[in-house]
Amino acid sequence: MDRRVVWAILLMMVIAVAPALFTKPKATRGAGPGARDTAVQPAGPAPRADTLPRRPLAPPPAPDTARGREAAPGDTVIVSSPLYTYGIGTRGGRLVTAFLRQYRSQAPGRAGEPVQLLPPDSELLDLMLVQGQDTVRFGEWNFTPSATALSVERPAALRLNAERDGLGIELRYGFTPDEYRIDLSGRISGIGPNGGMLLIGMGPRLARTEADSADDARHVAFVTKRATAERTSLADLEPGVPRTFTGPFDWAALKSKYFVTAVLAFDSTGGGISGATVTAPAAAGKDPAVARVRLTLPVGPAGAFGLSLYAGPMEYDRLRRIGHDFDDVNPYGWPGFRTLIRFFAVPTRWLLVWMHESLGLAYGIVLVVFGILVRIVLWPLNQKAMRASMQMQAVQPLMKELQERHKDDPQRLQQEMFRLYKEHNVNPFGGCWPMLLPMPVLFALFFVLQNSIELRGTSFLWLPDLSRPDPVYIIPLIMGLSMYALSKVGQMGMEPNPQMKMMLYMMPVMMTVLFLNFPSGLNLYYAVSNIASVPQQWLLAQERMKRVPPPAPPKPAAPAPAPKRRKG
Repeated sequence: MDRRVVWAILLMMVIAVAPALFTKPKATRGAGPGARDTAVQPAGPAPRADTLPRRPLAPPPAPDTARGREAAPGDTVIVSSPLYTYGIGTRGGRLVTAFLRQYRSQAPGRAGEPVQLLPPDSELLDLMLVQGQDTVRFGEWNFTPSATALSVERPAALRLNAERDGLGIELRYGFTPDEYRIDLSGRISGIGPNGGMLLIGMGPRLARTEADSADDARHVAFVTKRATAERTSLADLEPGVPRTFTGPFDWAALKSKYFVTAVLAFDSTGGGISGATVTAPAAAGKDPAVARVRLTLPVGPAGAFGLSLYAGPMEYDRLRRIGHDFDDVNPYGWPGFRTLIRFFAVPTRWLLVWMHESLGLAYGIVLVVFGILVRIVLWPLNQKAMRASMQMQAVQPLMKELQERHKDDPQRLQQEMFRLYKEHNVNPFGGCWPMLLPMPVLFALFFVLQNSIELRGTSFLWLPDLSRPDPVYIIPLIMGLSMYALSKVGQMGMEPNPQMKMMLYMMPVMMTVLFLNFPSGLNLYYAVSNIASVPQQWLLAQERMKRVPPPAPPKPAAPAPAPKRRKG
């Protein structure tokens, strides 16, 4: 492979991967109208984690009613199901706590506890009505609930009512036991013939749930869906300067690395969310991780409105079932590369999860098997590409001779080189395939391992979490050594030129340094992929060592005869 092609490939790899190192990363319906109100006494102890439908969890047990009430401000209606324990505050009639029973927090000081999505200063579903110059803040009203607690074993609903100064509001929350989606419908009485505008709060952030709080903060973003999903990192906001987003939006979401809260309004009779304003506090400083978010929802003279709320994990299959591209709230890939990477990332994630759940394999074993399978699938193409590389190496002496012979005539040199390629049936770019073929899968795995909640917290051997870097850097070193071994075997039986010798040592070192802080699962996959390629490389090296020497240099084309002079 020509030296310039090698450097071009290296440059493309650095450009593609560098943003991750040096930049901040900028269906099933809920309870319907027919669900009945179910008032019960405060729920007893939560079901054991190993009885839950998704995956077993170790103690401590999921939060009970007392814990949920203790974590919520004021009087709170605790709503519990096998998936969640939500708290609806009677002051403001909004969601104030959201414990997820199937996921454990990794945040310092809360490690092992059920994930709590909402921080104490959460403004999620803080409602305000704007009519002309008047603003009514429902978040300051005291609501009367229809139940003191709900145990959601089947679709159930909670109603809250409040009145003040000739204005009334009724809220109805609908819950289902196996979904994190909450349906919310409401009616404001006394609103007047001109209607109004309902402002819905979402900020300022989600609670910290990961061990690396800085990395978790880098993933916090505001995402909206109009024609396509558009993501705005909170770190890109200018403190104190509101940023306005023009709708209508099907949904708007605030996400962290693995969890999300979202307002879904694609079934709204008002045409969806008409707009949004996001403002980072003036004191937030550089790279803010918090912001006040206000969504706008039109309300007609009848005062009726409706929306849904999602407060839960970014499980791809669950998000996809909701529809309206809600699964795009968790993007795979950098802007500009996202369409291509997502094409590989979605099936890759599905295959990894399927092998884990259907075959009962640990995710570490799944990555080992997956790395071997990829090499087996690519074996024929790799075989062809490696042979092309061998042919290219065989004609290297002839190319050097042509370069010396025609160094002062670039046009003639180009013609002679094309003739050389044609005579010996050599594709100058054929040797690039061994490097390029696995790259889409490698990039896809990078995002799958970093963004798929199914792989969060999964350990393997000495690796505590496959979605995070190896704390002792063993697996990146193994990956680098495997890359060196693969290149060394590939050069058996040949005299490497200075460029090839340089690449033999430089590439493994560069890739090891580059991959040090990448997910350990990605290093595991790449190391296994390299090791699985060694037998094929060795067989081809043996084939090269047995073949006949390269043909003699081609004779230069004979010059055209000079025209004869006419006599006389």
